Amino acid sequence: MSPERPVAGTFTARMMAVLFAVVAGIVLLSVGTVAFLTVERVNDQAEQQALGIARTLAADSSLRQEVARLDGQRTPDAGALAAGPIQHDAEAARARTGALFVVVTNDLGIRLSHPNPDELGRPVSTDPVALNGHEFVAREHGTLGESVRAKVPVFGESGTVIGEVSTGVAVETVSRQVRQAVLSVLLVGVAALVLAGFAAATLVRWLRKVTLGLEPEEMAQLVRDQEAVLYGVDDGVIGIGPDGRISLRNRSARLMLELPRRSDSGDIVGLPYAEAALPDKLVRAVAAVREDRAEAGAPVRLELPERVVRAVVHEVSREGTSLGQVVMLRDLTTLEELGSRLNAVETMAGALRAQRHEFANRLHTISGLLAHGEVERAGDYVGQIIDSGPVREPVANIAAVTDPYLRAFIGAKGIQAHERGVALRVGEATALFGTLAEAQDVTAILGNLIDNALEAAVTAPTADADWGPEPAAGAGSVAGSAADPEPGAGLPRWVEVDLLSEGTTLHLAVADSGGGLVPGMDVFAEGATTRPGDEADAHGHGVGLGLARRLARLIGGDLWIADAGGAEPGAGAVFAARLPGVLDEPLPASGHRPAKGTP
Repeated sequence: MSPERPVAGTFTARMMAVLFAVVAGIVLLSVGTVAFLTVERVNDQAEQQALGIARTLAADSSLRQEVARLDGQRTPDAGALAAGPIQHDAEAARARTGALFVVVTNDLGIRLSHPNPDELGRPVSTDPVALNGHEFVAREHGTLGESVRAKVPVFGESGTVIGEVSTGVAVETVSRQVRQAVLSVLLVGVAALVLAGFAAATLVRWLRKVTLGLEPEEMAQLVRDQEAVLYGVDDGVIGIGPDGRISLRNRSARLMLELPRRSDSGDIVGLPYAEAALPDKLVRAVAAVREDRAEAGAPVRLELPERVVRAVVHEVSREGTSLGQVVMLRDLTTLEELGSRLNAVETMAGALRAQRHEFANRLHTISGLLAHGEVERAGDYVGQIIDSGPVREPVANIAAVTDPYLRAFIGAKGIQAHERGVALRVGEATALFGTLAEAQDVTAILGNLIDNALEAAVTAPTADADWGPEPAAGAGSVAGSAADPEPGAGLPRWVEVDLLSEGTTLHLAVADSGGGLVPGMDVFAEGATTRPGDEADAHGHGVGLGLARRLARLIGGDLWIADAGGAEPGAGAVFAARLPGVLDEPLPASGHRPAKGTP
């Protein structure tokens, strides 16, 4: 810090002379100007206060109903009025606002409320000019003395005037405020003249301290703390000032919302929030907080091309003064990816439960045959089970899938599909070599596409409405014996999965017999839904398509619509995906890697 420089005497003398001259002229000019403006302002405030009270009461639906009930009555019961809701509401408003009076009349100018209950049921003392349908503000003299009053018409349901609300602020109160304001100006002027003599000697120090009372070191520390807080957290932060312009944003916010860097000319700092290329949902959330709407402060879900972000907008104020808003951003992409992978695990668990049930059925059948002495038939049934092997997945050409994890997953989906009357099959062109290195990502993406295709196939109309799943052999389940028909035989609804390996890249396609995609709909867009019932020919249930594409792109691949379908009955949509790096390299000697767990 540089040493403080002494103030020269000549500078002080000149400064004092200039300050005295300037301050004296300003004080004289200001006293006259401020006194005039203060009188106008106080009177205008009184008028606006009276007008605001009257408008509020005139718009009250319950008061309008009560006034309409007393419409046209010249001699209403004063006792009933004194105990009625109109008198209660008017007096409550008067006590709450400090008004001199709040008077409500009917369409004949008869008082329905008054601070003096003896005046109820009598005509008003001033002209009820608001009964002509227009608001009126003036300074008048009534039964309670002179006041600044406002008169506002009360309209009925049909739009006709059924009464008026008259409110007033006492002139004495207004005059007292004017006197206090002028006296304050005079006192400030005298104080300014006195302080001008000391201003020159302290000018240099004062200029150094005029930073909201902070020393330079404190201001520097505030800057360091701000940087540490903003850039030391993983959550995104965007600050918006009272003028609606973005005052700051941290690196996390820039990455989440894909905003330009500070070094770029397109940095959003300094721009109005509505013009900063923020997501539309986030702009609406900020506007809701700034306008104090009912939905203000509610979390907002932002579905961006590469991630899902949760945004919350908070109002920031200090001592009743708004300092702006702060937007907190949290990346939910990882959580949603884990949720999608968990769904795939749950599907596998469901398949295992179904197979356990089938094994239990077989054991019960064997037990029943033995209990009835049918030893020979029990032996034949055991032989059939040995010939057919374990519980068979109802998926045609499932043998083309050599990876055990992927085969089990598709088999689990096949059981779900069969239960819904849909034949899930593996395409004849499937050529899969190698085993999965990233099973969770693959099953999350493939499972979502199969779920959408199943929903599309189930909801689409078929040529034969009286079809049903083929009855299974043996215990009557999806698992049959060697004599069972081809999986999915006889089911007019189908979903087909094609898999093709290219080194460590997996190409997959999922087709269905549904009605195809709705023309013009972007099923990957934020907030898009293709749930049946929203559109007659909707494809699938639209849950997770955007997430599935984000998962594919996060690993360097992509997911797209190969065919929108719907050109002819039974030709539904086709979704395709390219997933690089999800397969292990196949063994060069055999052309494929043996399945995991194979001895």
